[in-house]
Amino acid sequence: MQRAGVLQPTQKENPISHLTVHTEETAPAASKTILESTKKAFGFLPNLTATFAESPAMVEAYGVLSGLFEKTDLTPTERQIVLMTTSRENGCTYCMAAHSTVSQMQKVPADVVEALRNDAPIADAKLQALQVFTARIHETRGNVTETDLNAFHAAGYTKANILDVILGAGLKTLSNYTNHIAETPLDAQFQANAWTGKTSAAA
Repeated sequence: MQRAGVLQPTQKENPISHLTVHTEETAPAASKTILESTKKAFGFLPNLTATFAESPAMVEAYGVLSGLFEKTDLTPTERQIVLMTTSRENGCTYCMAAHSTVSQMQKVPADVVEALRNDAPIADAKLQALQVFTARIHETRGNVTETDLNAFHAAGYTKANILDVILGAGLKTLSNYTNHIAETPLDAQFQANAWTGKTSAAA
């Protein structure tokens, strides 16, 4: 006899459909303005933003958090370290390719980008400390040790920077998880930096 509310072995839960990569025409009305401004800023509409558009709250939140992250006192190179390390730890192929491209546009040193893509040490000791701390935030779910914190401070980072890293990691987790569920197709603009795993070589 089947008990109400309990899935039996022969039953299957309803499958979750992949998310939609919207166009400016198909996106919910509340997302259209953000899509238009994003397209103007990038020169094209990234598939990630087009996917976020399904939820006006999500596409707005991502934009707001991105803007706030840029207001931290982390340099463009340091911000990309946080974003790429988080993306690599989460195994997000889309974001690794996208941020490799953005890093090149922002003149992040090529050796730093290559190290981030390949999970290799960064030659600059301070930047390496940031990469290690960001990875530890991910690995420990924020339960970093006193040793982790002391090493981060010893490298020259502040108490505020601890929270800056958490902000960047949270921001990037929004896109990483979305890409996992949506299997977001990689834009042609990012193809040259396609990344397939933790040992992928830089393009």
